Amino acid sequence: MGAAYMILSKDRYQHSPKARAFLATVSNGKYQREIISGSGKFSDGAVPADMGLLYTPEQLQNLIELRGTQITRHYFDLARNSKALQALIKAPPETADLGGTPDHGKQLNYRPVEGLIHKYELGLIYVAMPRRVRRREELIAPEETDDAIAPRDLATIAGVAAYIARHNSDVAQNGGLHPTSRREKLREILMSGGDPMVLTNKNLAQWWSALADAGIESIRVDTREGAFYPQRFDDTFFDMLDKFHAAYPGTRLRFMMHFNHPDEFLKKDAHGKYIDDPQGGLQWIAATRRAIEGLGQRAWLTLDNQAPIISGINDDSNALRVMQRELRRNRVENHYFFCGHDIIGYKASDIPIERVWQLLNESQKGLSGVEAHARLSITHDKGKTEVAAVSNQPLAGVPGTENGFVVFKLMRSAEDAKDRGKVTIVGRNPDAVGFDGYNDRVIYDEAGLYAETEAAESERFVANTTRLQRHG
Repeated sequence: MGAAYMILSKDRYQHSPKARAFLATVSNGKYQREIISGSGKFSDGAVPADMGLLYTPEQLQNLIELRGTQITRHYFDLARNSKALQALIKAPPETADLGGTPDHGKQLNYRPVEGLIHKYELGLIYVAMPRRVRRREELIAPEETDDAIAPRDLATIAGVAAYIARHNSDVAQNGGLHPTSRREKLREILMSGGDPMVLTNKNLAQWWSALADAGIESIRVDTREGAFYPQRFDDTFFDMLDKFHAAYPGTRLRFMMHFNHPDEFLKKDAHGKYIDDPQGGLQWIAATRRAIEGLGQRAWLTLDNQAPIISGINDDSNALRVMQRELRRNRVENHYFFCGHDIIGYKASDIPIERVWQLLNESQKGLSGVEAHARLSITHDKGKTEVAAVSNQPLAGVPGTENGFVVFKLMRSAEDAKDRGKVTIVGRNPDAVGFDGYNDRVIYDEAGLYAETEAAESERFVANTTRLQRHG
């Protein structure tokens, strides 16, 4: 690990002298998010009068208590003028259908220490409790054991730093590749949760400096605060950003924004129409523009956007087109759009895969090449997979493609990424919302999306659980 820092115990961490000097300069901001957590407060009447109008009496009768649902005053004010945003923050009765996969993507098979997933070339850490819209609650929510319901821990600086040091030391001693997984050094960390930006400036600074000292070269911050509470990106935060860059100029930051609909950042007139900006493009909500401009002015920092396409919210090609155009105009790269996740509590929001592809394809008509960079992703156990093409035409002489076909391309592949770039072709099924919808329609499976057996999954889960217990 070197002399940069020292692991004192499982939960204690000694920051390096450089980190301590940086941390001494950081101050926290003061924020008034005015958060309403849980739909039960609406049915109990424990919300401000104007916010209480969000649900009708009939809707309140059908509500279930949703742990983690949060609404800020800023977002509520946006939703007043937006049916799409109202649909996003309301808890529909259909949410009572809790069918779905508890660990979509088999992420827990790659959990070497609590709060850290190391499935791909980067590490994913959970540093804050989840909101439902983030769709990762299953990874840090309580888990059932033989004895009781045991809470899963969030990541700790000590645990993550020790794992990075151990992994990278093994890589260095083995000629640049890990002796077991065949992966290269761990150089990138994605901070998620929940939302890392609900942490204080000082907490973020502790994480960032520790990760940089551990050898991490790129830190991604996964956040919805640009939509929920853009005031979070204030002068104290930008001051901390600049001081971190001065202390660790070789460590890059990438903010992964999650704007789901243009109503989350664009102004609207009394008729609900977007307003032209005399300088070009459309007018933004002032607080959001300040946040995005403040981030975008720092050349050593990058901005990307990714969003699920959700039934009744942004399943509108025109809205998606406006969003992609305006984001790119303001230095936010369009990274991914996502098909629905077959996880607990989200069946009501999912749209068939082929319909999502058609929506995104239609939305990108009229966009320039740089505006239309976003790809359509769907999570498979083997890795993040692109829905690369949907065709109405049959493949000549190929049975099963009479009604057309779908091409999946594996974009991310676990461990040493041996299957990255491989494809799978299936016959069309307009009703399929997940890979299971094509089980009986596989034409060509170079990527092996339909090949892995339950026995292999179980064997890998046991091996990784054993390793977690050994190093925990």
